[in-house]
Amino acid sequence: MTDTEQYRQAILAIRRRKPLIHCITNYVAMQFNADALLALGASPLMSFCKDEMEDIISIAKASVINIGCLDRFQIEGMKAAVEALGRRGRKWVLDPVGAGASQLRTQTALTLIQQGRPAVIRANASEIMALAGTRIDSRGVDSTNDVYQARTSAMSLARESGAVVSVSGETDLITDGVREEFIEGGSPVMCEVTGMGCTATALTGAFLTVCDSPFEAAAYAMRLMAECGGKAAAESSGSGSFRVRFLDEIYNTFRTEAEK
Repeated sequence: MTDTEQYRQAILAIRRRKPLIHCITNYVAMQFNADALLALGASPLMSFCKDEMEDIISIAKASVINIGCLDRFQIEGMKAAVEALGRRGRKWVLDPVGAGASQLRTQTALTLIQQGRPAVIRANASEIMALAGTRIDSRGVDSTNDVYQARTSAMSLARESGAVVSVSGETDLITDGVREEFIEGGSPVMCEVTGMGCTATALTGAFLTVCDSPFEAAAYAMRLMAECGGKAAAESSGSGSFRVRFLDEIYNTFRTEAEK
């Protein structure tokens, strides 16, 4: 089976199974993440409270932890989620939003990685470099570095953490510390829409439920982002219409086949 056929089969499997994806995510991106998961065929569940984490993790097929809007209550919920994920043997994705921008963000992400190994760490180049201990000039949640500058850091972080590292940018990089895959495509408009990176993380969580390996899941999620982003940009007149077109492109990917 070719990689393209495996990619197609993974999307069709998500549509058939409709996996429940638990998300602790960025408030400003929450609805967009949920809509993208629904468009792909998954079922999103947004939960932050530590007191229900055991119950939520017991029914979810994968989890996404995004540190975009940190406070002490979210941090408690994230730590409780990671503990429950470890007990249940569930796969999860970490999105270390803004790592390098503050000590709290960087340390929270590193603590979560150490507490319970994520299957995938998905972030922009600057965030990956910060987690790997490389000095960066932070500009908040936006990357000041490109994927090629982060390549060594990404491979080092993958080897040290045991996670697949997915680095988003003009060209995306997926690595497990040994293998590398570069993914071209997308559009500059994607940088003008809030929550695109967070959405890539959410979609990665969905692919984790149907792929044999986290490497495949990360690569397929970024491939879907790139393909749908490129098509949406060609059909939209700006960032607002792009957002709608992007969701439509995800929704319509192999949709006819899924309905057969």
